[in-house]
Order: sequence, then C-alpha cells, then structure tokens
Amino acid sequence: MLRTAVGHLNRVFPSAGFVASRRWFEYLSSRESGEHLDFMNYGYHLPAPLDLLPKDQEHRYSIQLYHLVASAVDLRELALLEVGCGRGGGASYVCRYLRPRTLIALDLAASAIAYCREHYNTPGLSFRRGDAEALDFPDNSFDALLNVESSICYEHPQRFFAEAARVLKPGGHFLYADIRTRQELPAWNAQLAATGLEKLAEEDITAGVLAALELDNERRRRLIQQYVPRLLRPTFREFAGVRGSQFFYGAFASGEKVYKRFLFQKPNQGVRS
Repeated sequence: MLRTAVGHLNRVFPSAGFVASRRWFEYLSSRESGEHLDFMNYGYHLPAPLDLLPKDQEHRYSIQLYHLVASAVDLRELALLEVGCGRGGGASYVCRYLRPRTLIALDLAASAIAYCREHYNTPGLSFRRGDAEALDFPDNSFDALLNVESSICYEHPQRFFAEAARVLKPGGHFLYADIRTRQELPAWNAQLAATGLEKLAEEDITAGVLAALELDNERRRRLIQQYVPRLLRPTFREFAGVRGSQFFYGAFASGEKVYKRFLFQKPNQGVRS
C-alpha cells in the first residue's frame, strides 16, 4: 500500500509535505504504533453494524469497508489474493470472518510484510512482498483478488489492472475499491474496461466513507497526537481525513473526490486480447 518513490507520490499528493508524511507514516506504522494502525483506509459506515469480536472493535469502520468490498462474493473455500495489504488488518479480518481456503496478502513495503509475518498467525493466511504492477504468480492462479484503497498510489495502475485480470482464474472475481477525482473518472473507467473483465457492480460509496470519517474522527486525531511529530501533525491530519481537513475529507464532502467500489468477473473463456 505504501510506495515510496517520490515521483508518483508527488502525483498523488500535491506537495513535498505529503511525500514526507507518507514516509513518516510508513516508519511509524511499522515501528511505533502497535495494533492501532493495523488498518490504513478511510473506513465505511454500515447502517447495520457488523457483529465483531472485542479485539476488532477499535477498527470497526475500516473493517466495515473491507467487509463491504470483500463480501460481494462468497469467499468460503476460495484461493484469494490481496494486493496492497499494508499492515495486514484487512487480510486478518477477511481470513477470520469470511474464511477463504487460502489468502496470500501482498505488499511492496518490506517493513509492512515483516510486521504482518510477526503479528498474525491465522491458518491459511500468508504474507509476501511483491509489486502490484508485476505480480509474481502464474496465469489463472486465484479464485478472487482483493484490492482496497491501494491503487491510488501505483505509478501505473493500468498495469495492476491487467495483472489482476491475468492471475484470476476464468470465472474469478476482482473485488476492488478506491478513490479518484471527478476529472480522473473517465480515464479510470477506461483502464478498468481495458482488462476485459465483466463489471457486475459499481457503487459510489463516498457518503458512507465520509460518515465513517466523522464517527472515527476523535480516534484519528488522538493517534496523530500520540504518534506523529508536532511539525508533521497538520499534514497528517490532511492525510488521515480528519474533520475540517481539505485534501480528502473536504474533497469527499464537496464531491471533488469520489470513493467507489466495484465487482468484476473474468469471463470463463478468458480475458479478451
């Protein structure tokens, strides 16, 4: 989930401050914050809250986003790949609650994978370092592929979409959610259409994400106060989407940025060339 090349982070975040923030965020999340940052997404508010174990309550909104995306198909007994797993909280939730047969969770950040391997011990769940744009798996390897709020950080997201289509088995599903600006929507749609995957569902979930940010606001502020150096706190508040910030929270509220979830299926005859 966290890619550190300055060039494409500058493409996503419009100032050097965001580059520094993402680097600090990777450092803090891998070394200082324990389980408090096992999730790095903006969350989702479900009208009917999930029934969660006590240890999962702190991450309710982030878990609910994972649940919304991953539960679009029945994952029981399937071989699942998550690309962009970050610190592994989502992979752990999906494995424990939705029960795929196997789940390989992949991320480019070596520190995140090291944390996951040390922190989680769930049957069927494994972690691997790898590049979303060059997946090191054979064609037709997985029944489903999950990607949550990660492709926004990829230098060439279209390469990832093509790789996702390649490694899915015929009939397999791509479970996907991410953020784009209104201006980026046509290019985003074209990139997804070029995969040849059949789109089964598309939903604008911005309102539910914004509601989760409101409900999770105080916890996010508290974590920033606890773990982030004073000089970087204003930038982190923008990155974390706390109430009153503009880059994500304000952009979601104004409609400048949209958060969508998708469900795609690979045709049984394979992806067209």
